[in-house]
Amino acid sequence: MAQSEPSSSTLPVNRWLQLVAGVICMVMIANLQYGWTYFVDPINARFHWGRTDIQVAFTIFVATETWLVPVEGWFVDRFGPRMVVMFGGVVVALAWAFNSMATSLPMLYAGMALSGVGAGAVYGTCVGNALKWFADRRGLAAGLTAAGFGAGAAATVYPIVTTISTYGYDKAFLWFGVGQGLVILVLSQFLKAPKPGEAPAAARKLAQTTRDFRPMEMIGTPIFWILYVMFVLVAASGLVVTAQVAPIAKDYKVATLPVNFLFITSTVLVMAGIVDNILNGLARPTFGWVSDHIGRENTMAIVFVAGACAYWALGTIGNTPWMFIATAGLVYFTWGEIYSLFPALCTDTYGSKYATTNAGLLYTAKGTASFLVPVASWIQSSTGGWHAVFVVATIANLAVAAAALFVIKPMRAAHQAGRAAAQAVPAPAK
Repeated sequence: MAQSEPSSSTLPVNRWLQLVAGVICMVMIANLQYGWTYFVDPINARFHWGRTDIQVAFTIFVATETWLVPVEGWFVDRFGPRMVVMFGGVVVALAWAFNSMATSLPMLYAGMALSGVGAGAVYGTCVGNALKWFADRRGLAAGLTAAGFGAGAAATVYPIVTTISTYGYDKAFLWFGVGQGLVILVLSQFLKAPKPGEAPAAARKLAQTTRDFRPMEMIGTPIFWILYVMFVLVAASGLVVTAQVAPIAKDYKVATLPVNFLFITSTVLVMAGIVDNILNGLARPTFGWVSDHIGRENTMAIVFVAGACAYWALGTIGNTPWMFIATAGLVYFTWGEIYSLFPALCTDTYGSKYATTNAGLLYTAKGTASFLVPVASWIQSSTGGWHAVFVVATIANLAVAAAALFVIKPMRAAHQAGRAAAQAVPAPAK
């Protein structure tokens, strides 16, 4: 069923307004994932639960954020994006307020699960809506929307770290949670789905399907499951770093060292957090735009090879202040684009009518990948360092780069050719 919104709305209908509103909503949920790393050690300092057990909360957040997106997509298809994003804004505020009161691991886990529900409602809806409004520029639109999530935390790294150190992590949870939720609630009023003929047609310079696959049809194709495994491998690599960047910096003994840049003095961890999130966000529209011109699979191959080099560098030469900032930034830059490339490739392959639900189903791979974050903590504690973790990430990225070029690209070409041939067969005479 196509999405619809009440016809009585007096808000202007403009696809760029839809995109901007979606991007800002994504900025407001960025801290739920990318700000988490700054809370880990302060929580541990107060309750002494241990990093591994605390990081289970991050896994729960990512799992609920991603695995419920297809369900939320179902609601979007029936009630439109406005209602679902409104719901997400309310839940985001309640979740971080609950986190501020958590005095046990089960309470923290419950709060992070609730955070995931709210973030997923906003994330899946905004990306899906962008894909529908910008069928002619899917890579760019998905990239810009996802950039809000990737780069959104850059502006709040210093305020969050300062709030935690001055007032405590509980106040940071409460104040930022309520503020972010309120902004989402207001911006949700601008969102609506395009009516038939209201959005431009798909660009024909890239291989794109000429029909829309329902979700159950999509998951019955081999291409979907290969994409799913690829997504899990590259998502897990990046999630390990985003969840653990503060502990990694601490273990490398560079976290609190001062650095100077453009007459600004900061600690390595704060500077890395700002640089990382900016590059993470920049990667999404940049590589989305590139993929609109040279193809999704070609772009994946290039960027995942670069990502393999980034993980290797972080694990071998990233233990000095500026090398930590540079190599961690390169990891973020070569990881963030998965959230524009995979949704665009999914919609190219399976059509735009069910884009929210279909892209949401593929996005659940991020939730599956999150279960490898505590495994990385276990590997680190067992080996006494992060080198083994980054070796695994390097191998995973090289494998996915090869799969994009030598498996997915020919499979999609055959998929498109098969659809074209089927449509060319004349109907039997009656």
